[in-house]
Amino acid sequence: MFIYSVKASTIKVVTVALVSVVALILLLNAIPTLEPNASSLQYSEVGSYNFSGIKTNEERIDFLSQFGWTVEAVPVEDVSITIPNEFDKVYVGYNDLQKQQGLDLSKYKNKEVKRYTYKVTNYPDYDGIVYVNLIVYRGRVIGGDVCSADVNGFVVSLDGKTKLP
Repeated sequence: MFIYSVKASTIKVVTVALVSVVALILLLNAIPTLEPNASSLQYSEVGSYNFSGIKTNEERIDFLSQFGWTVEAVPVEDVSITIPNEFDKVYVGYNDLQKQQGLDLSKYKNKEVKRYTYKVTNYPDYDGIVYVNLIVYRGRVIGGDVCSADVNGFVVSLDGKTKLP
């Protein structure tokens, strides 16, 4: 075992501290600041929606009304599903839609969640049947979409702004 000791004068300690502070300031100035871009601003209003405390049917209907949707009072479907551990191509695309809404299903892999499907009664400029799906885990909405019942239909975000490709 080797022990090495150094006797440093006050001037040396102050010099090293000063050089460290200057290096830290230069490093912080070299890091680019994050400027908001179009994609980060696209869903900045997501924070104004309340995704928690959604336990009853009435609370789910009220949640959907935040987005302007009017739905039938009784869900068309109320099922338990398990978010898969590995996402296939379909789940990756669906989760991309969720991420654009400020949500992320990958945090819930292998979790059993509830999916509630309601019939939308006020979808604009569309004559077919439209459903809204809510994915809920322990009283929190973790995913959702609005979709048509047609084979060649559409899937959009809860606020209707982003379409699933």
